[in-house]
Amino acid sequence: MHELSIAQNILDIVREKIPQGEEALVRAVRIKIGAMAGVVPDSLAFCFSAITHGTPLERTALEIINVPLTVHCKMCGAESSIEQTLFFCPSCGGFELDVLTGREMQVSEIELDDEEENRP
Repeated sequence: MHELSIAQNILDIVREKIPQGEEALVRAVRIKIGAMAGVVPDSLAFCFSAITHGTPLERTALEIINVPLTVHCKMCGAESSIEQTLFFCPSCGGFELDVLTGREMQVSEIELDDEEENRP
């Protein structure tokens, strides 16, 4: 289950970006996960919850933004969303495609509370 190591990397990024001692102020971490990233979102959310349990980050929500697989066809110039199993241009049937989106795996936002006492 590589989702556990991904969750740990997300936690490392948060700790790197947030001043020491202010982890309890982190309300949410938003990540972008592409359709071709090979990540099971539910497993990642579970792993993140497990490794933050009992820490100042245990109330932090992990918000996963799913990024569809989109391609550019070199033959007809169309940009389309496709399913991973159907790797051809829906417009012309061509197979010469450049992947535009769908490989992402990145922390896009870390949301903080203004004050610690505002935490539920």
